[in-house]
Amino acid sequence: MQTRHERGQGLVEYAIIIVFLAILCIVALQFLAGGISNSLYDTVISNL
Repeated sequence: MQTRHERGQGLVEYAIIIVFLAILCIVALQFLAGGISNSLYDTVISNL
């Protein structure tokens, strides 16, 4: 049987995992957005 403290600890662990995944997604999107915008810019410039 879990005590109240153990249930709270589980919630904190899930929150830490969610925050870690959110940071990972933000960093990945920043890298991808930079690559996409640069390639789009290069394509437009080369076609002009």
